[in-house]
Amino acid sequence: MKSVRKADISDLNAIVSLAKALWPEQTTKDLNDELSALLDKSDACIMIAFKEKTPIGFAQCQLRYDYVEGTHSSPVGYLEGIYIKPSERNNGYARQLLSEYESWAKQKGCTEFASDCECNNVASIRFHLATGFKEANRIVCFTKQLK
Repeated sequence: MKSVRKADISDLNAIVSLAKALWPEQTTKDLNDELSALLDKSDACIMIAFKEKTPIGFAQCQLRYDYVEGTHSSPVGYLEGIYIKPSERNNGYARQLLSEYESWAKQKGCTEFASDCECNNVASIRFHLATGFKEANRIVCFTKQLK
């Protein structure tokens, strides 16, 4: 049985574990601190997906008030990250999470929803396009050490 619901503090360990798989460069402590803080914010939302009673995915959404590429309103609901365990992908969990976020963003007064991903993340690009997103732009970011 599939279920998706808004996460609460009792889900923190599961969310951090899933987030670590999505963002392996982050430390567990940093993810714990960041995600626990988001659970209390009214302009952020973390959803968790379950198969039976086992957490198998999560997504994080926030309201963005600054300019979001390709949008014309503020605030904009923004999908910050979404992750489903590889063994459970292509079973509708990510679509279900996204649908919940779209409803959440509408309730918060948003008329637009946005997201981003790395240019080489083909699976993420396919997901976004398959769920109704339109590509707004592609950018390459550069950094340079100052001497």
